[in-house]
Amino acid sequence: MFKIETFTLGPLQTNCYLLTEETGKRAFVIDPGMGPKRLIERIRERGLIIEAIVLTHAHFDHMAGVDELRRVFGCPVYLHDAEADWLTDARKNGSARWADVTEPLTTEPAEFGLSEGQKLELIGHTFSILHTPGHSPGSVSLLCGEHLISGDVLFKQSVGRSDLPGGKERDLYDSIRLKLYKLDPAVRVYPGHGPQTTIGYEMANNPFVPA
Repeated sequence: MFKIETFTLGPLQTNCYLLTEETGKRAFVIDPGMGPKRLIERIRERGLIIEAIVLTHAHFDHMAGVDELRRVFGCPVYLHDAEADWLTDARKNGSARWADVTEPLTTEPAEFGLSEGQKLELIGHTFSILHTPGHSPGSVSLLCGEHLISGDVLFKQSVGRSDLPGGKERDLYDSIRLKLYKLDPAVRVYPGHGPQTTIGYEMANNPFVPA
């Protein structure tokens, strides 16, 4: 189908994903975090054409590299409409609250919005958008076949925090139980932090949201 490469970026060890068509040069990036130099070098090394940047949500550790990638590759950004103004507001994206980690970060608004049920046609494949709020109001997960990029919603034996501004614990648990746990157990989960997992494994082993 397509290749997925992981780049763990910045002091918060955020997973950035580079998705590339199996044969050819088209690619797109999910969640370019802080210090994307290795990612940019990899893209240039392979001569890839970046079709888009897709953000699972707009917390600073997931969007810090947006400006640099935009400048180098001229690609548009997709973000859920509920967080449309977070890229331009350092308080909302959290960077103003983490002075020990980063200076306040802002970037231009996203060119395109995301919403529940939307289909993104990228690198010759269709990616379905699942609106999975709780960690943040505009959190989304991307599903294509048996691959799910979950952002900071579902982790291996853990879940995203819901105590940040705009987070809601009940919404987070509902997103996992009512949307993610409805997927095929074989679906592989690529989270915003930490190792990969599967839907089936989390249904059986996640202590925060048992099936």
